[in-house]
Amino acid sequence: MTPAKRTAIFTRLKELNPHPVTELHYSTPYELLVAVVLSAQATDKSVNAVTEGLFRLANTPRRMVELGVAGLEPRIRTIGLFRTKAKNVVGLSEILLAEHRGEVPDTRDALERLPGVGRKTANVVLNTAFGQPTIAVDTHIFRVANRTGLAPGKTPLDVERKLVRFTPAGFARDAHHWLILHGRYVCLARKPRCPECAIREWCEFKPKTPA
Repeated sequence: MTPAKRTAIFTRLKELNPHPVTELHYSTPYELLVAVVLSAQATDKSVNAVTEGLFRLANTPRRMVELGVAGLEPRIRTIGLFRTKAKNVVGLSEILLAEHRGEVPDTRDALERLPGVGRKTANVVLNTAFGQPTIAVDTHIFRVANRTGLAPGKTPLDVERKLVRFTPAGFARDAHHWLILHGRYVCLARKPRCPECAIREWCEFKPKTPA
């Protein structure tokens, strides 16, 4: 894909959604971190359903530690892997208190040392909470990057590195949100909605679905 095509794609996505945001509900970097950890293999909608009440009760590392694993588990029971996630959320909260004065760190290394936080989660937090031009490659972004030709790669890390390298600078901060929303609502896995796609003319996917 040529630089001109990439620029055209991101220009169109920006025109349609100038200020994209995550669909997870949060008000602080800590709430975002917890929400993203809970969202692994779960929908944003299901996470928002439990964090609405959870954050009224425990929206700081200290309150989460006071709640404890036993107190957290029943409040996130509707989310997959809730037992493991409860341990991770309480564990990361303990580390934030012990090593970061209760604040969420803004570096990848520090984030990835927290329980339940891998590269993808760290990228989401760095981008959404701190405005860094990182791109968290989930299944949606992996699919869109490969299908459109924006950044084809065999692994999420391959795709991430190409997107970081080839995304025009002016679009780097919001590229993550544009691509995930495009994959979630337009470039669907089983049957992409090509006739409704705003970037159809630049997409290099050959077997486009008909109207």
